[in-house]
Amino acid sequence: MKRTILITGSARRLGAALARGLAKEGHRIAIHFRSSRAEAEVAAQAIQQSGGDAVAFQNSLANLSEGEHLVNDVIAHFGSLDTLINNAGTFSSKRFEELTQDEWEAGFASTAGTAFVATRAALPHLRSSGHGRIINVGDSASERIGFTESAMSYYIGKIGLWMMTQTLAATEAPHRVTVNMVSPGVLEDSICDTPIEEMPLGRYGTYEDILHPIRFLLEESSEAVTGSNLHVGGGWNIAPVPRRTDQMAS
Repeated sequence: MKRTILITGSARRLGAALARGLAKEGHRIAIHFRSSRAEAEVAAQAIQQSGGDAVAFQNSLANLSEGEHLVNDVIAHFGSLDTLINNAGTFSSKRFEELTQDEWEAGFASTAGTAFVATRAALPHLRSSGHGRIINVGDSASERIGFTESAMSYYIGKIGLWMMTQTLAATEAPHRVTVNMVSPGVLEDSICDTPIEEMPLGRYGTYEDILHPIRFLLEESSEAVTGSNLHVGGGWNIAPVPRRTDQMAS
């Protein structure tokens, strides 16, 4: 089945890689961006030049009316929408005491906040399609409330996204909309200083690692898989990682 997929925060990095990978399989891709216009247009043009179908849409996803505006634009262009991938998220590596008010608010507004806005707007169309999919991009620690040395509001947002995933999985099952989370660990270009020696798999994650479970969740045969969190971190962060000596001394 060829789908029409809206991917939030897909102008660059993981989001853009998901757009490219899914477009290669014939899916129509709505590339969402907030401010990275140049990158979004480059991503869309690259897909188009490869024979795929992709268009870039700018939207702040700051409130429900903005979400409705984005979804209406996508519907106006493609004629339908049956899949939403909530990938947007602003990560700040600052410690709690270093965060500004704006950075604190951006952490959860750009994760759980944008997912709420986009999902509310997309939901009627996902329901009416009869085979709707919501895939939330989480984090390897999104099921666990505990210690975090940096980016606290970002992780709060990801934990909230997991709660949203489970709630909507239950309420949307009668509408044939599945809702799942795919949670990366440390990717090759992640904004962190995790040494490779701490990675159980012996390497950092790749974009293809994340694409694989998303492809599975998009299949018609996966309609009974809902409310799940697929960990794609090679064992990273399943159990708390001891703090390094240099971190404790800082």
